[in-house]
Amino acid sequence: MCRNIKTLHNFKPPATEEEIRASSLQFVRKLSGFTKPSKANELVFNRAVEQVALAAHELLDSLVSNAPPKDREVEAAKAKARSAERYRPEQVTR
Repeated sequence: MCRNIKTLHNFKPPATEEEIRASSLQFVRKLSGFTKPSKANELVFNRAVEQVALAAHELLDSLVSNAPPKDREVEAAKAKARSAERYRPEQVTR
């Protein structure tokens, strides 16, 4: 459920509103245990997503780093390579 929560700090270009909202949604889904809330919980669920997104914006805007910003494409390629290694078929030895 939380696989879409990714590091958003210190990237060039900075995290978009959509990325922050997607991470916030996944976080609230994990906490609540709901992928999609019932009508009775929809209002508080959506409010929680908005509050988490606001907190995430505040956090990202406040963080400082001496490291150079990471390149999104390079980091995506590294993640893809790690995934390919993790899920590669096991070789049968005889």
